[in-house]
Amino acid sequence: MIKKLSLSLISAAVLFSTASFIPNELGGAVAQAEEKAKSTETVKVPAMRNRVYAQLARAQKLADEGNKKEGLEVLDEVKDRISSLNSYEQAMLWNFYGFMYYGSDNIPLAIESFEKVIAEEAIPLTLRTSTLYSLAQLSMQQQDYNQSLKYLGQWKKINVKPLTSTQQVLFAQIYYQNKDYKNSLKYVNEAVELSLSKDEVPKENWFILQRANYYELKQPENVVKVIEDLVRFHDKPKYWIQLSGMYGEIGEEEKQLAVMESAYQAGYVTSSQDIITLVQLYRFHGVPYKAAKLLSTAIDKGQVAAEEKYLDMLAQSYISAKNDEKAIPVLVKASEIAETGKFDAFLAQSYLNLEKWDLAIASAKKAIKRGGVDRLGNMHLVIGMSNFNLKKFDASLTAFADAQKLKESAKTAEQWYQYVKREQNAQMQLAMLSE
Repeated sequence: MIKKLSLSLISAAVLFSTASFIPNELGGAVAQAEEKAKSTETVKVPAMRNRVYAQLARAQKLADEGNKKEGLEVLDEVKDRISSLNSYEQAMLWNFYGFMYYGSDNIPLAIESFEKVIAEEAIPLTLRTSTLYSLAQLSMQQQDYNQSLKYLGQWKKINVKPLTSTQQVLFAQIYYQNKDYKNSLKYVNEAVELSLSKDEVPKENWFILQRANYYELKQPENVVKVIEDLVRFHDKPKYWIQLSGMYGEIGEEEKQLAVMESAYQAGYVTSSQDIITLVQLYRFHGVPYKAAKLLSTAIDKGQVAAEEKYLDMLAQSYISAKNDEKAIPVLVKASEIAETGKFDAFLAQSYLNLEKWDLAIASAKKAIKRGGVDRLGNMHLVIGMSNFNLKKFDASLTAFADAQKLKESAKTAEQWYQYVKREQNAQMQLAMLSE
């Protein structure tokens, strides 16, 4: 954002200042400013006559009191006899108009008035310098970035003081808006370095501008460094989340998880999206139980909706953590809201792992009936294995025969079929021997 004009009407018009917009007391500001201007000027500047000063002071007093219309009328009276004014008086008249219009949010007329100020030759260097800087600011507000850079270039040529950090950032902002990211970066980097050299904390928006430039220049490693500075100097939850994401962008996944986990412990991970991101990171790094615990808590608290996709994620996290007991109630709930047998298939496998044969068979059959199962042959295998453990050899062989008809399970089903057939024959022989 551009900083509002900080020039006053008379005192700062001739001596650049960051004081209030319109000073309440004039005192001897004009005389003091003129004295200082004479010591640095090579152009001879005529003096402001008392009668002109009195009318400009009257216009300012009316403006101070909120009577802008009356103040402009006083200025119009002065303008009616502009031919009798010297160049400095004319410049000050237009300067007053500029600030009057600026105070009324009429930026185009303010710019027009300030341009008339710098059109005068015999004016103090300080007035020309401050007016050019104001014109640069106003042109930026009007999104006329080329014109703003033009004024800044003129200002820089006559400015005798080193650039302040704030001035460097103005250059950086305008260059950025003009899509000249290299020059923008140059100035904002100088502003940050100057601030740090004075043991000052650079402003947050300076770092943000740095980050934006590095992003546009496709330098992700430097984007990371800037966000690290944002975390260091302007500690906010969003910067921790952004830093974690950027570590992922540059392939530093361990740092990505570490920062995201630290953010969670600090209470910064609260949105559904951020919680899911951390869950996925836990799963990616092989800690599924942490993923399940986090997601289960978030669902219980209402931070994450108990939607099918998140219930699926939770169940898969439990399954990956070899905790089928925890996965089953989640899968049951997911099965109730799903339109296919996807979760019934997972249930069948979990029940099989827990040696709950009857429940495994029931879930596998339900999965087959409802459809939508990626590997249907696995369900026939579950039915076959469960029936085998229940000593139901005929039902087991039938299930394995069905599994052999499907390509993805044919080989395994054939092996199981032969094994069950041998076991069935062995059982029959034992039965015959015991008669």
